[in-house]
Amino acid sequence: MSPTDVWTIGRLLTWTTDYLKENGSDSARLDAEVLLAHARQCQRIDLYTAFEQDPGETVRNTFRALVKQRSTGTPVAYLVGQREFFSLAFHVTPDVLIPRPETEFVVMAALDTIRDHYPQEPMVQLADVGTGSGAIAVAIARQATNCQVRALDSSVTALQVAQQNIALHQVESRVTTLESDLFDQVQANEQYHVIASNPPYISQLEYDQLDASVRDFEPQAALLAGATGLEVYQRLIPQAAQRLFSQGWLILETSPNLHPQVATLLQESGAYEDINVVNDLAGRSRVITARYNGS
Repeated sequence: MSPTDVWTIGRLLTWTTDYLKENGSDSARLDAEVLLAHARQCQRIDLYTAFEQDPGETVRNTFRALVKQRSTGTPVAYLVGQREFFSLAFHVTPDVLIPRPETEFVVMAALDTIRDHYPQEPMVQLADVGTGSGAIAVAIARQATNCQVRALDSSVTALQVAQQNIALHQVESRVTTLESDLFDQVQANEQYHVIASNPPYISQLEYDQLDASVRDFEPQAALLAGATGLEVYQRLIPQAAQRLFSQGWLILETSPNLHPQVATLLQESGAYEDINVVNDLAGRSRVITARYNGS
């Protein structure tokens, strides 16, 4: 066998990158590297010192099966079973939405709120509504050691994933889960200093136009809000007002298209003041924060 016949790591990556590009991946090289590192059970950076190595038949077969699934649209995070979020690795399955970088702005807004408004609070009470994989809840708990988090979700299978991530990052003592559609199953006397949420906010029209790798694989209930995209906000905003301590804070992820309507919902409720928008790195409206003005 000549050297050009050997499927080295470098050759595998080059061929797979071209193949995935042809099959619609807009991150083909990254996809190839992540999948090969997973098949090889190594860190992605380790591939760069092994380009000339033959990974062996077992690794190639595993890699080939992963690439075939990726070429049909299966998200890489589901294939490797994890996704990085806020510099932490989170276990993910098709039962939960894959954590996205823009949701990190919810975490940052919550941490800023805890730091700025509750520096002397012995234990800040926070609810993560629609926790999914638990990414928001766990990331906040890891950074704010004076924070007790209640992670809520209506999906039992999503909560099972969240519980794995809570255990993985060793925050079981400060993050608890509850099966609940918004606050429906939360005890009436349970209140919070901060409520954070990345709720479903995609309209039916937007959902129908989503990339197939999202629409066909990620849980519809975590994405689709309804005809307008505002349906969950319309329920959550008044419920949150009943659950916040006086001067408590509501932190919501939204889309640039919806943020004016969400801000209007907050204003028209009469329950919130200091309504502010947090932009992402691209300057797009991504998070809305509002202070509950009741008692």
